[in-house]
Amino acid sequence: MKAVIYHAFSHKEAKDHHVQELGTQRAEAFVRAFLKQSIPHMSQQDCESHLQRKAVILEYFTRLKPKPRPKKKSKGLSAKQRRELRLFDIKPEQQRYSLFLPLHELWKQYIRDLCNGLKPDTQPQMIQAKLLKADLHGAVISVTKSKCPSYVGVTGILLQETKHVFKIITKEDHLKVIPKQNCVFTVEIDDFISYIYGSKFQLRASERSAKKFKSKGTIDL
Repeated sequence: MKAVIYHAFSHKEAKDHHVQELGTQRAEAFVRAFLKQSIPHMSQQDCESHLQRKAVILEYFTRLKPKPRPKKKSKGLSAKQRRELRLFDIKPEQQRYSLFLPLHELWKQYIRDLCNGLKPDTQPQMIQAKLLKADLHGAVISVTKSKCPSYVGVTGILLQETKHVFKIITKEDHLKVIPKQNCVFTVEIDDFISYIYGSKFQLRASERSAKKFKSKGTIDL
């Protein structure tokens, strides 16, 4: 392979070898191509006129970054879909009172911590106010009064609470659905008994914490 040696020509040698003309042609070709790329919206004639000027202002194009696509928020299931899928149904083999006794023990400890120990000198009004806003899942509740006599005396562990009903599992392993309307319930813990008037208690468990309950002397069913 032959080695290529580069050396400088004098002005006379460059003229003899036409190096100057070749370099000029290459320079002009490069400038035309550069202008065409830098100013794409201009015609060839306008580019030629730009070459006759002393200063050529090139345009600067900023590359716009593609906007990130907004992430789609996953929508939860509607109440109708949850009912159709029967997500909150308790299976027959799970309807056993003994299965939920540990839940009741956890609930009692939760209420003791909520009421600062349930001491004998604790005011009943304070316990009542705490229970009205507390989570009752796991509590043992009883129906003491009702316009429907068949509900009176039903006692069990509260498994589910909705806006209008309590679902209770009895010691006989029967799942009872008790409406809150026209019923009075009692909740007992460490010799403290609290009364709940279902007609005034028609709220979801998550909504009770922000609810302000007014104390009333007598409440009819």
